[in-house]
Amino acid sequence: MVARRPIALAAGIVLVLEAVGLVLLHMVLAKVMGGQRMSLDGLDPDLMVTAIWVMGAVFGAYVALCGVLLVRLGVRDRPSGRAVRIVLITCAITHGVLGAVAVGLLGWGAFAYLMVVLGLVVASLVLYAPEAEEEPAPPVEPVREGGAAPA
Repeated sequence: MVARRPIALAAGIVLVLEAVGLVLLHMVLAKVMGGQRMSLDGLDPDLMVTAIWVMGAVFGAYVALCGVLLVRLGVRDRPSGRAVRIVLITCAITHGVLGAVAVGLLGWGAFAYLMVVLGLVVASLVLYAPEAEEEPAPPVEPVREGGAAPA
């Protein structure tokens, strides 16, 4: 079988490091926005700085949560519950959307990084998919002579 444990652990570690990077990026953005003291379309600069801090904390916590869930998945080496899978699916969708936006704003390097992370998350989801329970096949009714089924 494919080495699913290292894939999940690598994805989790990458996401935790990404969360730290996101928080640091938002700290820099808040510092720059606070230093400029200019408003965009009449918005209060202090409100924008606060919003950047809050966004950095929330988004960093979300990505860190996804990373911790993936590390836990790799350590336990068992399929996770429905709620964990939903969180990881939203993480994959988020990275797909961010990758599409990153091509235009940041370039192909950022896109490639986000697609690698997306691939690691999706691989973890697929490799740890819960096994489907097989339902018994419905009984087959015999066909009468002449091709007509019984009524």
